[in-house]
Amino acid sequence: MVFAVAITALGTLSVNAQNASMWKVDKSHTSVNFSVNHFFSAVTGKFTDFDGTVHFDPNNLKGSKADFTVAVNSIDTDDAKRDKHLQSADFFDAATYSKITFTSTKFTKNSDKEYVMHGKLTIKDKTKNVKLPMKITGEMEHPMMKGTLILGVVIDTTIDRTDYGVGTGDWAATMVVGDEVRIHIPMELNRKQ
Repeated sequence: MVFAVAITALGTLSVNAQNASMWKVDKSHTSVNFSVNHFFSAVTGKFTDFDGTVHFDPNNLKGSKADFTVAVNSIDTDDAKRDKHLQSADFFDAATYSKITFTSTKFTKNSDKEYVMHGKLTIKDKTKNVKLPMKITGEMEHPMMKGTLILGVVIDTTIDRTDYGVGTGDWAATMVVGDEVRIHIPMELNRKQ
């Protein structure tokens, strides 16, 4: 009897570990932003076409996971000529590598409001292990959608574009554009209670 109860309990734990809550990305209240230095001043930009799924539960980090996809040709730096150059083979080569992807491998906790998404970031034909710090900015019931929860998070990190072969091999890109790219992604997620 005791053995049967133990097996049942273990089975329940296994199911719970696989069932972290799924949150939908509210794309109208989420943005994928970046900035990089041009000589000494920061140029900002964003990607306007993106998607993702987030399974997250602070009490079930083993069952938490995230996947994101960004369309390279949606890059927008408020300069059409520059955007076209960034999509070219000099930088992202959007014709060959149309997507930037991130797939999590695990979540870890730093504090009640700060977590880290560990995973694999793929840009062009390069995949690197990265850590995306995720800060929870708030959680509440949606005031206009009954039975819906809202979760606010912010991801802030930096990457080295040369690790992914973006803008390498071209003298102007290498000398004029900074290597460090700062990424800022405020996200609004929602799910049914």
